[in-house]
Amino acid sequence: MGRYVIGRALQAVGVLWAAFTLSFVVLYLLPGDPVEIAANTATGTPVDAAAIAEMRARYGLDQPLWTQYWTALTHAVRGDLGHSIFSGQTVARAVAEALPSTLALAGLGLLLAVLGGTGLALAAAYTERPWMRGLLTALPPIGASMPGFWVGLLLLQLFSFRLRLVPALGGTGFSGTILPAVTIAIPVGAVIAQVLYSSLIATWRQPFVAVAFAKGASRWWVQLRHVLRPAATPAFTVAGLWVGQVLAGSVVTETVFSRPGLGRLTQESVLNQDIPVVQGIVVFAALVFVTVNLLIDLAYPLLDPRVAHRDTRKERAHV
Repeated sequence: MGRYVIGRALQAVGVLWAAFTLSFVVLYLLPGDPVEIAANTATGTPVDAAAIAEMRARYGLDQPLWTQYWTALTHAVRGDLGHSIFSGQTVARAVAEALPSTLALAGLGLLLAVLGGTGLALAAAYTERPWMRGLLTALPPIGASMPGFWVGLLLLQLFSFRLRLVPALGGTGFSGTILPAVTIAIPVGAVIAQVLYSSLIATWRQPFVAVAFAKGASRWWVQLRHVLRPAATPAFTVAGLWVGQVLAGSVVTETVFSRPGLGRLTQESVLNQDIPVVQGIVVFAALVFVTVNLLIDLAYPLLDPRVAHRDTRKERAHV
């Protein structure tokens, strides 16, 4: 188990390094001068070349590309992601100020996705009526295929402009978060439902299910007590993998609903070519992704004890 954890931790470090390096290369290949864009935007008038050169030297952008990369990498390892070219504040502070709104949105969206996807999969696997099962299993592909921005606009048109149940744009609290959260939850919940349903159907065919029925258990009890737990492992993995997608989806969702957060900060930073901020957001998203997936891997034995037994046998084989 210890060797497994160390291996996964090294993989996580590799993913973080790759995310940092790829974002650095892509951002510095973009046309235009981020310092010039920031200076002209701040003043509203063209800035002379001497002031531009002074700003480039202040942020180290006058150095060779390899020197800039090594400096940024060594600072990032120490937790220093630099300063925003556009605002001058630290990247860590900019991310920290935008993070609470995005966490509230992503957390509620992921919760709704897990509850909705799990409920739909359980209902589809439980029913013995073919027409009902066909109807329920047809919903996830529809939800997974709908573009997020289109779903958001549709929800705005129905619940904000027509029914006037929730604020249209820039709302706060639960009423201002529920529609963006549903927008994020629909595609994620659809994928969870598809994966969990397939796993439930496969688990229903296992011999221990027949043994549970022979002991007099009801169909609902067998599904919840004996089938759900081993079948949940693939869906649990998918939910973890979609954490990164939820953060990425917040860029579009927060733009559609005019919400503050990492999505809006990313949009503004990309438009202004604020390289340190964009790179800080990419590294933060990668850190969340690898952390969540590491925790999921460590939680596998709790869901399915057979995973722990397989790992034990592998370690004994190596010995």
